[in-house]
Order: sequence, then structure tokens, then C-alpha cells
Amino acid sequence: MRGSAILVRLNSPPVEGAANQELIELLAKALRIAKGSISIIGGGHNRSKTVRVLGLTPEQVRNLLNL
Repeated sequence: MRGSAILVRLNSPPVEGAANQELIELLAKALRIAKGSISIIGGGHNRSKTVRVLGLTPEQVRNLLNL
């Protein structure tokens, strides 16, 4: 973590949304929720992104990610 941000390293290149899709898949697996419950709501074309997770509180997300 860096401040309130979670740092994630991805393998996919930032081309045609591949890295965004990998991020969604990684978070869905880690949080044990459907990929459709996660959306990128800010920074879709930047390194820093804002992600919305439906069905979980921020505290639940932190707990599931062991933060």
C-alpha cells in the first residue's frame, strides 16, 4: 500500500484494455466475487485507477485483501 492506494503489478500491457481486464480479474478472484461486480470508474487510461466494488464495504475489501 502507498497511503490509501493499493499497489498492484500486472503482466498485461496497457493496450486495448488488457491491463484493466487483468486488474478486474485479479480483484474478482482475490475478493471471491463476480467480475461484473467490479468496475473501473476513474483512470481507465492511466496508471492510477479508481475501482468500484459492488456488494462489499471498503472494510470487507481490505480484510479480504489482508490489508
